[in-house]
Amino acid sequence: MQSLAENRRARFDYEILETLEAGIVLKGHEVKSVKSGRMGLSGSRVLLRGGEAYLIGAQIPPYQPLNVPETYDPTATRKLLLKIQEITHLIGVLREGTTLIPLRIYLKGNRIKLELAVARGKKKHDKRETLKKKTAAREMRRAISR
Repeated sequence: MQSLAENRRARFDYEILETLEAGIVLKGHEVKSVKSGRMGLSGSRVLLRGGEAYLIGAQIPPYQPLNVPETYDPTATRKLLLKIQEITHLIGVLREGTTLIPLRIYLKGNRIKLELAVARGKKKHDKRETLKKKTAAREMRRAISR
């Protein structure tokens, strides 16, 4: 599966509890832009409203800026394709302190899929611990390679 865009900040800011795969509704020129790797997921989130899931805050710049309709909004809300059982499961899993965040966009066959996660926000001290572990692992790799 070829990854097209990734939300790198998500794994640093959130503790991932569960992951899920969803399709995404896009227009033709948006598909071309996403397949060329020009989508941004930083600062975006998933919202459940009226029994449906929506991707909010994701940025898809126009593929050909001169050929895009004037009404095109790069940060428009986009519908996610999930089964009813998955949506009811997510409603049951979501509770205070947890949220749905997109992790990455990838190709599965010829379809564009979104990997989303049920996540809990990390506290500042948790982020510091993560940085300390990464630094220690990097130093160990350097010591071993010498």
